[in-house]
Amino acid sequence: MNLKALGCLLALVSVCHSAAAQQVVRLGNLKLAHFGAVSYIKEIAPQCGFKVEEHVFAKGLDVMQAIIAGELDVGTTASEAAILGRAGGAPIFVVAGFARGGARLVGRSDLQIKSVRDLKGKRVGVTRGAIQDVLLLAELHKHGMTASDQPGKDVRLVFLAYADLNHALLGRNIDAMMQSEPQSSQALSQGFGSEILKPYDTPIGEPVRTMVMTEKFYTQQRPLAEKFMRCFVQATKTFIEQPATAEKYVREVLFKGQLSRADFFDAIGNSPFSYDITPEHIQVTADTMLKTGVGRLRNVPTAHDWVRTDLLLAAKKTLGVK
Repeated sequence: MNLKALGCLLALVSVCHSAAAQQVVRLGNLKLAHFGAVSYIKEIAPQCGFKVEEHVFAKGLDVMQAIIAGELDVGTTASEAAILGRAGGAPIFVVAGFARGGARLVGRSDLQIKSVRDLKGKRVGVTRGAIQDVLLLAELHKHGMTASDQPGKDVRLVFLAYADLNHALLGRNIDAMMQSEPQSSQALSQGFGSEILKPYDTPIGEPVRTMVMTEKFYTQQRPLAEKFMRCFVQATKTFIEQPATAEKYVREVLFKGQLSRADFFDAIGNSPFSYDITPEHIQVTADTMLKTGVGRLRNVPTAHDWVRTDLLLAAKKTLGVK
């Protein structure tokens, strides 16, 4: 091979390597403790052969809007946002479940609220349309109680963002809240909240947080989607097997030192990192949403049509994760 031909070959290799190095996955995520392993993907993505552009949103429905707008390839949400997105025509597949639980019914510590039935006549804060909203209404329905943000029902709902619920409970503007993590753990540790229950005794059980991919990314960028899923499994495996790494990253990087060590472990104890999800879980969650009216869901998408765990199973097998 002459020098000119060798030079062309090296240039081609360089271009190919550069193109591979520039592969980018646009990830939508939330700033919550149990979303930490997903956020960690961007730290190890270069080792996996791509780059992650993480976009942080206030709630899962915002992630869905960004997906519909074509701004994301992968998004993390609670299951209700994924269900509403799919029902509304969002071209997504559920590909993994990255955390379980993550909800707690918390009452004001100065009130004697010991059970769901004690909420009658009380003001209960919740984030509208969130999985906590689904769980709250499922609990009330289980106990034969009604709820509305208007007067006249057993429970008066007060719709607030996650970040505002604790302030409302502390300021006695609400009597109880169905809150996410780590905020519910912080309410307990700071003394202004007391746990009523973890709402996992309805047909939904422990809610599973969902990772979704756009159909386009799943089908048309298959090699990159496979790389991303292997990186997700590696990040989650690291956080599960190395709690100190998970703690350091979530407390120092995500929360900039504003989350105590005790609150981190309490939060993750109620929302452990995981990998798996099933069509059956998504189906029962969707059916519960239809029954309780959350999100004004009019039609329930059939979960088996859009829950695709083949990438996850392949990645777990490659990395020796059961």
